Amino acid sequence: MTARAGTGVFLLSLLSIPATYAFNYLYAIRGSWTILAFGLLTLIVIAVLARLVVRKKPPKDPLFYVYAVFAFTSVLSLIIGLEQDGIIDGFVTFYLKQGEPYLNTAHGHMICYWDGSAHYLMYLLMVAAIAWEESYRTMGLYWVGSILMSVAVLLPGTVVGKYGTKLSAAILLNVPYVCLPVCAGFKIYKHPSVSNNLAPKVIQEIQRKGLLRRPLDLMFVIYFIFSTGFCIFRGLIALDCPTELCRQYVQLQEPYLKDPAAYPKLQMLVYMFYCIPYYTFALSGLLFPGYTWMPDLALLHAGGLAQAQFAYIGASLHARTPYIYRVPEEARNAFLVINILFGIMPQLFAYRCVSWPEFFMKTKEHEKDE
Repeated sequence: MTARAGTGVFLLSLLSIPATYAFNYLYAIRGSWTILAFGLLTLIVIAVLARLVVRKKPPKDPLFYVYAVFAFTSVLSLIIGLEQDGIIDGFVTFYLKQGEPYLNTAHGHMICYWDGSAHYLMYLLMVAAIAWEESYRTMGLYWVGSILMSVAVLLPGTVVGKYGTKLSAAILLNVPYVCLPVCAGFKIYKHPSVSNNLAPKVIQEIQRKGLLRRPLDLMFVIYFIFSTGFCIFRGLIALDCPTELCRQYVQLQEPYLKDPAAYPKLQMLVYMFYCIPYYTFALSGLLFPGYTWMPDLALLHAGGLAQAQFAYIGASLHARTPYIYRVPEEARNAFLVINILFGIMPQLFAYRCVSWPEFFMKTKEHEKDE
């Protein structure tokens, strides 16, 4: 394969521009089941066209076609975001009103922008890596964490929130966003990781260092401990904890947690039931050497937190969020500092795990113990 494959995927993704007109028109005259059938047919056509682009030298990795299809949907998400902001008009107006009205929320707005920018860039880079037969395992795991976090909040939040009574068949278009990333995640995980050629003695010397002799890891341990408490606290708020502290925090710091759209509540519950177990594993991995899965888990978590915090911070401040649920002006600085740090620290930890994985590697001593 050559650069032609990447260029072809990029050009195929631009077909979403005329496709949005067709989506909008068909929904106006036919209804939700027609748009569902048309949407699934469109995804199949894009996959077939991607196969034709590389027919002379097809890729060894079948995920090439998955990324080609998702690149197409990412541009569609970007179009939805731009129309919501009034930058363009007439592409998906009727579809947003009747097909997927939950995308008109601040949360829907932010995930469209994330999908149309961050995910789109990842798809193009992973397609390029496949074309040049290079490894994209690190970026692939990061993407899996990001897209699964997006779906884990969007779909349940839509069902249990105020839009639960307005669901149509169009919501089934999100099914590929659940099934394909899960299957892709298992395949990406099986890709060989980048080998480290350090001598065993060097690895053993690094692993003999206590936590106090590893100040960077000590900082992460402190962060994980505080973040565990923070996730529990906001999770209790999402569960309508009646204590005065929770009530004051919601009123003065993060009123968005009470938004009837239910997305922020679902996000906090995902944090509580997903992040806290991860923090427990991460603490264990920093205290005891030899946990080879730590870099992979850190990448999944970093991708998920990047997407989640982008959507949560943006929606908390967005004009589409009712005024009474937006972050108060006097609390905005503290809100931004806390939540940006909460989103950045996992990125730094993932970078630490991938760049300096020696502490998490197995030595011959560990293998003998097992």
